Amino acid sequence: MTFFDLVLRNLWSKKARSIGLAFAVAIAVMAVVTLEVTSSSLEQSAAAIISVGKADFTVAQKGAADTLASTIDVDELARLRHTPGVASAVGVLVETQRINAENPVFIEIGINPSDLRAFGVKIVAGHHYSATAEHEVMLGWTAAANLGLHVGDRFNANGTWNTVTGIYSTGNAFGDAGAMFPLPAIQGYNRVPGIVTLAFVKVTKAASITAVAARVDYDQPELTTIRTAAQFGRADQDLVYLQAAVNGSTVLAILIGAVIIGNTMLLSLFERTREFGLLRAVGWTRRRTLGLLLGESLLLALVGATLGVALSFAIAVVLENLPALKGILHPNFTEGAFWRALFTALVMTLIGSLYPTIRAALLSPLRALSYE
Repeated sequence: MTFFDLVLRNLWSKKARSIGLAFAVAIAVMAVVTLEVTSSSLEQSAAAIISVGKADFTVAQKGAADTLASTIDVDELARLRHTPGVASAVGVLVETQRINAENPVFIEIGINPSDLRAFGVKIVAGHHYSATAEHEVMLGWTAAANLGLHVGDRFNANGTWNTVTGIYSTGNAFGDAGAMFPLPAIQGYNRVPGIVTLAFVKVTKAASITAVAARVDYDQPELTTIRTAAQFGRADQDLVYLQAAVNGSTVLAILIGAVIIGNTMLLSLFERTREFGLLRAVGWTRRRTLGLLLGESLLLALVGATLGVALSFAIAVVLENLPALKGILHPNFTEGAFWRALFTALVMTLIGSLYPTIRAALLSPLRALSYE
């Protein structure tokens, strides 16, 4: 019998306990991986929103509760446009609305028609709306296809009807699944005159993007520049809190899982004391005894991690189809999520089994054989 066969036999002989330990690991891994995937998905959604405009960097209100809660007024936008090195700064108002059950979080972008080209909008059918129109809209080609609408049709949004004047493409999934309105009209609908959510900035060819962004951060401390996903925390506090929750849940899961595993393995040690004494009596070294118990623990950790990821897949599917998250949450099981699952399972198992394993290895053969 090989060493691995012995590990399997020991685990199989105590099926109920092995399944219970693996399931405990799986629950902890499921919670951690689900939070990791959710956090990553929401961060990617935020990244998609701020990357709709073809810009060198995006400007938002510093420390806003979330990206869409950012507010930039006309004076701040004007100062931004006059910053040395800034070629253009397109201010847009981004809102969301429930259109129907299939589009519970529909993206609406308010933008002046003169800024469409700089924003990276390509009209593929019809024409753009007029700057002061109150009942005109352009639909992204994905949105138009999903809603079954064409140029000249009516699109109901913001409590009123709007004539579809054109179909556009931005090359961005979020942008193409939304709609664009004249900026004054959507500001009026939402009662935020003179306010935009984000500003999309392009710098002059001779300027350094990093230097211009630093200048904006220095000149207007109430605003912040965003170029990468890692910088979202400057503007979106919700993402910061969510990532903190992911890290906190990992630590908590490891501690709770380690206690459960430690208690269970300690009980197993008491039951198997004579077995360990017999192994030591026939020549097993402390190192080999230690290896046997660690092998059992690591195998349970791997099984638990695999089961936990599978459960997380199922939970993610449920979350993705919840009305409040439909269209926003797109679970993406990245390599990082799998590594976090493995890390959580291994660390909690090793910590939990450390004391029982060392105690078993240090047992005196004579004392262990006489244990009742």
